[in-house]
Amino acid sequence: MAQGKILILEDEKENLQSLMRALEKVGYEVKGFQDPAQGLDYLRGDESVDIVVTDLKMPGIDGIEVLRQVKKNDPSMAVLLVTAFGSVESAVQAMKVGADDYLSKPVDIYELRSRVKSLVDKRKLSIENDELKARLDERFGFENIVGNSQAMRSLFQQTRMVAATRATVLIRGESGTGKELIANAIHHHSDRKRGRFLPLNCAAIPPNLIESELFGHEKGSFTGADKAHPGKFELAHGGTLFLDEIGELSLDLQAKLLRVLEEHAITRVGGAHPISVDVRIITATNRDLLALVREGRFREDLYYRLKVVELSIPPLRDRLEDLPLLVQAFLNQFNKEHGKQVKRVSDGVIKALAAHRWPGNVRELKNVIERMVIFSDGDLLEERHLPSDFGGGDKGQPAAPSPVAVELQPRQGAVVPLDEMEREAIMSALRQMGGNKTQAARALGIGLRTLHRKLKDYGYKDVQEPNERSLT
Repeated sequence: MAQGKILILEDEKENLQSLMRALEKVGYEVKGFQDPAQGLDYLRGDESVDIVVTDLKMPGIDGIEVLRQVKKNDPSMAVLLVTAFGSVESAVQAMKVGADDYLSKPVDIYELRSRVKSLVDKRKLSIENDELKARLDERFGFENIVGNSQAMRSLFQQTRMVAATRATVLIRGESGTGKELIANAIHHHSDRKRGRFLPLNCAAIPPNLIESELFGHEKGSFTGADKAHPGKFELAHGGTLFLDEIGELSLDLQAKLLRVLEEHAITRVGGAHPISVDVRIITATNRDLLALVREGRFREDLYYRLKVVELSIPPLRDRLEDLPLLVQAFLNQFNKEHGKQVKRVSDGVIKALAAHRWPGNVRELKNVIERMVIFSDGDLLEERHLPSDFGGGDKGQPAAPSPVAVELQPRQGAVVPLDEMEREAIMSALRQMGGNKTQAARALGIGLRTLHRKLKDYGYKDVQEPNERSLT
C-alpha cells in the first residue's frame, strides 16, 4: 500500500522524472505533469492526493499561482514549493501565500523525502483528527456539547436543521444547561459562520446602559459619552447576536427590538439616522415567556417573532445517562488544565452524582468535577473528594440515596388505583430512608415541598412547611 499520493508539477522533463523516481522508490504513489494547468485539472478530480510539489518558475502558470489555486480549492492541502533561486524573498512570498514548506534547487533527494514525509504525516493526522471529531460528534455530542441521550440526540438534530435556515430561534432551558453553546453551534453551522457571534446577557447589564450596548450611542448623547460607540447590532453585522435572559428586557426596549426585527435597521442613542444591519437573532431564557406575556410584562408580538423556532434543552436530572460522558469530558479538560492524571471515578461517586438534583445543571457538574480534580491525590476520584457542601461530601453527610424500589402486592381481579400506588411509593421511600424526608424526596425524584404536601393530603398532622436546611 502506498505511503501517500504526491502530485508533482515541474516543466523540465528530466527534473520531473528525477523527483518522481526519488519518491516512488520509498513507496509513494506519484503523478507528474510538465503543464501546471493539466496538473491542476487532474487535482480537481482526485481527492486522494496528499500533497502538491510544484516548481516556482514555470511557463503559463507559475508556482505562486498554483499555490493560490490549490489552497482556494482545499485549504488543508499541503504544498511544497521548489525554487531554483533560493532567495529569502521567494521563500517569504511563498509562505505568505500559504506554502507549507519550500526547497531550493538543486534538490537534495534525502531532504525532499524528509520534507514530503513530514507533510504527508501532518495531513493524515489532520484528517484522522477531523474524522475522529466527526465520529465523536455523531456518537456523543455536537460541537462542544456532550450527550448521547435520546433527548440530546433529538436536540442536536433540530439544531442542525434550524442552523441551515435564517429563522429567529428561542432557546429555553434552566440555568447551566448550555443555552449559549447551542446558540454558538447554530451560528457555526449556518451560512453566517464567517461573521461574528456576539453574546449579550440582558440580565447582566444595568437597565440604563443596555440600550447603548444593543444599539450604540453618538458622542454627547449622555453624560460620559465622549465618543461615538457602535452597539452589538452593528458589531454583529453579517453574523449572529445571541441575547440571553431576553425576559429581563424592559417593555420599552422590547418595542425597539421588535422594530429592528421588522425594519432591519437600528438607531443609535442620540442618533437621528437609521443604520441598516443584517443580523440573525437568537434568544434564550430560563423563564416562562408566555406567562410573562399573560402578566403584561412581555410583548406578545415580540414573543412570536422570537419564537419562530423554539429549542428546549433538558435539565441534567432528566438525562442522567449522559453523566458518565460528561464526567469523562470534564476529567480530560481539567487533567490538562491542572496537570493531573485522574483516570477513574469510583462507583460511589457516580451514584452520588446520579442521585443529586443538579439545580445548576451541567455548569454545576463542571464545577464539582473541577474541584474534585484539583484536590485529587491519585488517578481515582473517590467520595472523599466530593466537595464538602455536596451531598455525600466530607462533612459526614450520608451519601445520596439511590432511587427506591416499590413492590405492590397484586390484588385478585383488581387494579391498584394510581393515588394508592403513589402513597405506597412515598411510604416505602420513607421507610427505606429511616424517616429522612429530604433523602426520601430525592430518591423519589420529587421536591421536598411536594413530599410535604402529599403527606398532608394523607392526613399526617405533624407535617410543617419545609425548611430545606433544617428538615431531616
